[in-house]
Order: sequence, then C-alpha cells, then structure tokens
Amino acid sequence: MNPNPILVLGGTFDPIHNAHLQTALDVAELLSAEQIRLIPCGDPAHRPAPDASAEQRLMMLQVAIAGNKRFLIDTQELERKGPSYMVDTAASLRCELGESVPICLMMGMDAFLGLPSWHCWQQLLDYLHLVVVERPGWQQAMCQAKPELQQLLDAHRAESVQAMCTSASGRILMVAVSRMEISATGIRQRIGRGESVDGLLPDAVLKLIEQQKIYQNQT
Repeated sequence: MNPNPILVLGGTFDPIHNAHLQTALDVAELLSAEQIRLIPCGDPAHRPAPDASAEQRLMMLQVAIAGNKRFLIDTQELERKGPSYMVDTAASLRCELGESVPICLMMGMDAFLGLPSWHCWQQLLDYLHLVVVERPGWQQAMCQAKPELQQLLDAHRAESVQAMCTSASGRILMVAVSRMEISATGIRQRIGRGESVDGLLPDAVLKLIEQQKIYQNQT
C-alpha cells in the first residue's frame, strides 16, 4: 500500500488569501493528503518581485495557518540563494521524503499553461505529480497551449486519483473543485486604496497587514 500523498502549493503568497487555503484543503480532501506544504517563493524567476518582504510573507503564512496542523510551511526557497526554481524544490522534496511518497504539486490552469516557460519544466515529473485545478473550458484553453505541453499532458495524464497515486511521481491529474475568485493583486490594490478586504483573507492576516502597514503604497 502506497503512503498517503503530500500536497504542495508554491507561490509568492503576497498575500496568502482564502482562495489559496480553501482550494488547497479541497484538493487535499480529494487526494486524501494528510499534509499540505506551503512553499513561499524567495526570488521568483517567472514573475515580478513580491511587494511584501520575505519576512512579512512568512509571518502572514504563519498566522494564516495557526492551529491547523494539516498545513506545514517549507521555507527552503526563502533560504536558497538565487532565483527560486520549482525543479530544484521538487528534487529537494524527493530527497527528503524518499522514493515512495506521492508528491503532488497543485497549480491553477493559468500556471499550467505557462509551464513551458519554467526552468527545466519537463524534469518536474521526475520528482512529483502535477495536480491542475481546472476551470470551465479548459480543454479549449489547451488548444492554445504550446504543442510540447499538450504532448506532456497526453503522455502523462492520470484519469483518477487512484491511477495517479500508484506511483510517486510522473503523472498529471486534472481536478475540478469549487474555486473562490480572489486575486492577491486585487487585495493589494484595495488595501492601497483604503477599501475593505473583509472575507478575502484570514482575519489574522489582515490584522498583521494593518499593524505593519503592508501594501499601503499600492494603487
């Protein structure tokens, strides 16, 4: 019997919000994953630098998951020098967790469509599975994807959680869960304009943002 999978969610978390947390919990339930690893990006290689500092983003994560033992914060990308590449993180996780544990990297459809721009992206499946949170009409969106991404999906797609978890890595699973439409960019802008963000992120995170005056210069 294979060990229970570990769900991994990486990102800048600038800030962590309710859609991050609830979607991760929903996918974890679907996979029967007992642990959700949140991996804050240090120096993102594929997007602009975060507005909040690494220390602030880490503190927001800590207060967001306080009391929920299912979540674990992994700070390896914050500690690693140079650009943060997921392939390096995936290799590190595999080394840490051993060869038999299914490691499942969760991502949204937009991130999946952009996968060919990632550093050594085709090596990711050597270390883990990809769990893509699909959106309505995703099949049509795939028609616009780069051919090599469609080829990767065709070659590695798993039709079920059970089929994926027969191995520790190497499969791509498309999943449909209810998604909260919350944007970290929108949150930063609303805070900068002095508008309410109630219900968009945990109360403890909002309190920390207010105390430290994070995002006050956003427009």
